[in-house]
Amino acid sequence: MEKKETNIFKELIPYIIIVIIVVLFRSFIMTPVEVEGQSMYSTLKNGEILILKKYDKNYKRFDVIVFKNEKDKLIKRVIGLPGESVEYKDNKLYINGKYVKEKFLKNDQQTYDFSLEELGYKKIPKNYYFVLGDNRTNSTDSRIIGLINSKQITGKSDFIIFPFTKIGKF
Repeated sequence: MEKKETNIFKELIPYIIIVIIVVLFRSFIMTPVEVEGQSMYSTLKNGEILILKKYDKNYKRFDVIVFKNEKDKLIKRVIGLPGESVEYKDNKLYINGKYVKEKFLKNDQQTYDFSLEELGYKKIPKNYYFVLGDNRTNSTDSRIIGLINSKQITGKSDFIIFPFTKIGKF
């Protein structure tokens, strides 16, 4: 009887190891995330599935990130970095008073005039980011919810895995 229980346990060990590896991989390295809504249109569309890189904490301007906002996970683009001032004037982005082209935006996408000062800041504080959706007229982003703390960010993505016709970097 004891030998039978030992054999069953030995047979289960590889499966237990696989489960542990999968859980650790998804928790700390990469995991799929689904786009919900239209806020990142036309770069990303509702229902597309991305690979979220949790290990890469080096956020740069125009990276697409996923972060927690209350109960929701939102996907947005990093626009302003810590220590910078951000302003939109006449549909153009100005960082620290200098024009920065947003090549990913389509011609019909409009960003209404906005200044970081509307949120009560002259510059973005340390460990905070200013984020926007690419669909500027239909996005709940930093203009509404405020700056994003780096602790809220779960990772960044630049790779679509579904639909299969779009698989690859975006």
